[in-house]
Order: sequence, then C-alpha cells, then structure tokens
Amino acid sequence: MTSFILVAGAFTGTHVWQETAAALAAAGARVHTAALTGLDGPPGGTGAGVDLERHIADVVAVIDAADGGDIVLVGHDYGIHPVVGAADRRAERIARIVYLDAALPQDGVPALAAVPDQALRARLAEGARGDGVLPPPDRAGWQRWGSTAEVPGAALDRLTALAAPQPLGTLLQPLRLTGAVAAVPTTGVLCTGNGTSIEQIEMLVRFGDPARRVLADPRVTFFELATGHWPMLSRPAELAQVLLRAAAGEGHRLQPPGEDEPAAHTGPFPLEVPELPRVREENVDLYLPAAEGPRPAVVFVHGGPVPADARPTPREWPLFTGYARYAAEQDVVGVTVDHRLHGLGDYERAAADVAAALDVVRAHPRVDADRVALWVFSGGGLLAADWLAAPPGWLRCLAASYPVLAPLPNWGLADSRFHPARAVADAGALPVVLTRVGLEMPEIAATVEEFLAAAKDCGARVEVVDVPHGHHGFETRDPTDASRAAVRQAMRSVLTPLTGRD
Repeated sequence: MTSFILVAGAFTGTHVWQETAAALAAAGARVHTAALTGLDGPPGGTGAGVDLERHIADVVAVIDAADGGDIVLVGHDYGIHPVVGAADRRAERIARIVYLDAALPQDGVPALAAVPDQALRARLAEGARGDGVLPPPDRAGWQRWGSTAEVPGAALDRLTALAAPQPLGTLLQPLRLTGAVAAVPTTGVLCTGNGTSIEQIEMLVRFGDPARRVLADPRVTFFELATGHWPMLSRPAELAQVLLRAAAGEGHRLQPPGEDEPAAHTGPFPLEVPELPRVREENVDLYLPAAEGPRPAVVFVHGGPVPADARPTPREWPLFTGYARYAAEQDVVGVTVDHRLHGLGDYERAAADVAAALDVVRAHPRVDADRVALWVFSGGGLLAADWLAAPPGWLRCLAASYPVLAPLPNWGLADSRFHPARAVADAGALPVVLTRVGLEMPEIAATVEEFLAAAKDCGARVEVVDVPHGHHGFETRDPTDASRAAVRQAMRSVLTPLTGRD
C-alpha cells in the first residue's frame, strides 16, 4: 500500500490537504500530512527562530513513523524544500517525490530563490534576519505567491484565516544535500493556470541547458492540471487522481535530445540570406547593407532566460543572424544583441542592456539615428514595455514575434513595469507588428490576447501577422512555405514605417 506524505507550502498547514487526503484515503492509500513547526500552530502564532533544517526534521519524523510500503513525498510550493531535504536523508525509504507546482531545489541554495514575488525576494535578500518571520498575505495578497484561479471564495477566506507567519529562517537557510536524493524517481505536477506547462519544460530541455537535461531522465514524469497554484483547493479530487497515477509511475516522459542532435534554437534560418560584413560594438553586432551612408536599423532582441554560459551567445544564433542579414539585404542595418536575461529576476538589467545597445547602434556612423525599429522575441517581449510606455521619436516601429506580453503568474513581475499589455495604452501612434503563432503555448497565448484587447481599447496601431500552424520559435521549428511567407510579411511591415517604402 502506498503512503502519501503531503507537505504544504508557505504560510499554510495541514488543513489545505483535507479534501485531497480524503480522496486518497477513499482510494485505499495511507495518507499523512506533515505539520511544519511554526506553520501548524494557532493562527497568528509565531515561528521565530525556526529554520529549514527544523522543517526537514519535521518531515523526516513523519517518514520514520510511517508504516511499511512505498512512501510518496508530495511537496507544494515552499514545501518541496523540506521534502527534498528529508528525502536526501531517507532516500532508501522514498519511492517517489512529487513536485506540486514547485521549483527544483538545489544544494546550497535557499528557498528564497524560488519566492515568486521578486520585489519581496530582493528585499529579503538585502539583510533579513533568519530569526524573524514574514507576515502572511491578506486575501488579495495570495495572488503574489501564485495564481488563485478557480479557488472558491470560501476556500480563499479559510486559507487567509488560517495562515501563519513564515519563519524567515526557512527561506534564508541554504538547503544542504548529500546527493542521495538524486536516485529517487520524481514527478512534476504543473499547474498551467500558474504559468508552467509540459511544453515549456520540453522547450527548456531542447534548448540544451545541461541543468535541465535531468528532466528527460526516464525516472522523471510529468502531469498538467489546468488550474491555478492551489490545486488542493481548486481541484482536490483531480489532484488526488494525479497523485495516485504518479505513485504508479505514470505520466508524460520527455524525450532527451540525441547526443548529436542540435538544440532547437541553432536550427537554420528559413530564408536564404547573403553573407554580409559584421561589425562588433560592445554587446551588439551590426550587419551592414551594401548601400552607403547612414541607413535605418532594425535591432533584434532575443528572449530568455538564457543560461549565462550559453555558447554561442544569442547574438550569434542562426535565427537572429538570419534576421539581421535579411534586414541588411533590404538596405537597412540589421543588429543582434546580447543582454543578461539569465533568470526571471534579471529583467531590470536586461532592459538596461537593451537601452545601452540602442545607444551604441544610434551612435554608429552607418546608422540613421532617427530611424530605428526594435524587434523582440519570446520572453524578451516584456522588454518592449519601456518603449511602448514612452516611445521616443526615433523609434519608428516595434515588432514582436511569439512574445510574452504580460508576466506569467509565477514570474513574480505582475506589479513591475515589464507589462506590455498595460504599457500599450501609452504607445500613441507607434506602429506595432505582432507575429502570432497558432500553436502557441496556451499560457503565452493568453498574454498576447490580453495585449491585443488592451491595444483595441486604446486604439493602438497593431498589425498581426498570423502563422496558423506555427509553434513558438516557428522559424527554426517549422521551416515551411507559410513560415517563410510570415517572415517576409513581418519584415515588410517593419520596414514600411522605417524607410517610407511600401
């Protein structure tokens, strides 16, 4: 018989599992809910002085007290950190770890690194003491910790009423692992309403990041739940069924890329473009047209996050060098850029890098400083917000291909300036060219529709280039006649306001 040990996330306790635990028990499983010190006491109590090791010990005690049979540890949100720590100390007892809409804890890294509220994370990192506590959210504040989609109002009221202060030591103390936990099979349950999907994970694996390749191990499975961050409150019975299937070893398995298989982003550009001279200036490469004298420029901005050690860097990827050479073939300067979007907390410095790159481009003698277009891709779409909110006169067009145009719920950026769907209200007469793919990941497609609805409300000038059968990154993933036509159409639409030619 399988024994499930359920561990709740930040500010919450065993009460959140009530309906899911009942459904598991009705299916014949043993169920234990781990009470974490400082979080399962009376509401309003304090867990001052409690750290991550204390919570790991709490979970270890439940493991040691469990009857025989397979033990499946389930960690939600912050709860995955004490779960992984406990599994590392009792690896021989654990049949599987379930990551319930949770991060991947790493040895030596505190749980603070996974806190979605980036402003709060930065504030705590600046000098919070581990003997204090973090007050729980009010009813509206839960949204900053994850999407509350589908959570009934009464359940959200109860979650708020029973919330406890989170001991800061549990967030600030680094997790220490021996490595034994690496042998334990795992399952990720991804809540798509919170911004994560299997397709996203597959894209990261195809990207070739070595840290993500472990996710293609055959011992790793995945499920999706089409709900927000608290499925034990929004879909408890469905969650129970998924946990039972996970315990049985079911779930989607990723296909690891072959040893000689190129990463998706290194595929060839779909159009034949000429080899042209390149000039390297700081973090930009300029591809120069044959035409003499200052020319308009199109600056191509990659998405991300991209690992800091990725080689070649994005400005040399075939996708962007292809676009830049194609632009240069049209008698404008094509520019590729490297920026430091290496994690979701890096948008501030990535935005500064892009602004600096535009200064370099506009200062170049081969560039007409008064005629520049900016073209953003994928996760770089959020970087468009600054230029939509206050478009300078020299910015003649803004283009975006399969972009993220509003922060996903679990990115922790909802209150930041990086929100193009809000910024478009101030775009004025700036032409926007949006390339939309029909096979987009639903969580990203929703941000595009939010942007288009906002653009319609304010009368922004947006042209949509549709690729009905295209995926995210369609140029290298779907090199079809329709894809090539879409690239040509988007480029024509960008060049019209830039050069005055139809």
